[in-house]
Amino acid sequence: MELIHAIAAMQAVADAARDKGKRLGLVPTMGALHRGHLALVREAKKKADHVTVSIFVNPTQFAPGEDYEEYPRTLEADVEALESIGGVDVVFAPSAEEMYPFGLPPFATVGVRDLGRHLCGAFREGHFEGVTSVVTRLFLACRPDIAVFGQKDAQQLAILKRMTAELGFGIEIIRHPIVREEDGLAISSRNRYLNPAERKQAPVLSQAVRSVSKQVETGERDVAALIDAMQQIVASAPLARLQYAEIVDAENLQPVETLQPGRYLAALAVFFDGTRLIDNTTLEIAQ
Repeated sequence: MELIHAIAAMQAVADAARDKGKRLGLVPTMGALHRGHLALVREAKKKADHVTVSIFVNPTQFAPGEDYEEYPRTLEADVEALESIGGVDVVFAPSAEEMYPFGLPPFATVGVRDLGRHLCGAFREGHFEGVTSVVTRLFLACRPDIAVFGQKDAQQLAILKRMTAELGFGIEIIRHPIVREEDGLAISSRNRYLNPAERKQAPVLSQAVRSVSKQVETGERDVAALIDAMQQIVASAPLARLQYAEIVDAENLQPVETLQPGRYLAALAVFFDGTRLIDNTTLEIAQ
């Protein structure tokens, strides 16, 4: 594996691989790699001939008071984790100064408009503009043909798919299903912050979204009733504090009142003390 820190060097390697006729894949991460990330890497290796994993804790997607300074930075362990699954072609690990050479906040940003007004966007001001702006920079540096993202960050995935299409990047966005622990908890770098009591109660997130799926399968179409069911399940965990539970159109991410034939997203965010966890499920209503 080649470890690259400079954008120009990354572009040169990507261009050389493309000149050899290779299909380039990218898995953008913030490091602290876990089984969920490695599943994305395996998917990229299936779909591309030359795979880059970017590792960059992006300051522009952290709102004031969030855990940017505390976010784990484990590059050496991340490289070992990638080697354990056969490695990748490139690990791109730029500095903040390399990604934002004119300082912060950046002049060049990518807006998200309506897609960022609900779900996590309602509580994390500027977060998704930070995501779209850094992913744009990663696309320009790594020049991928495909990029793999996880369904756990469903709002991010929808926004990046729209951005990629609107800006004409010509990059295929590949969605990978949520990777879960045996008890259903979605795997996340932030799970390490949970104490034993919190970790025991954390599966209420997956229980809540699973409950919505089951109710929809048995014919429930009233969104208020479905949201209430999610709220009640989260409330059964004494250490959990619900931030939001919503059901939105899966494409435009706008709230709905009833479920008609189409595709929807049921999502929630829950705090355990200062640790914020998210989960979601896709709801398909047939014609």
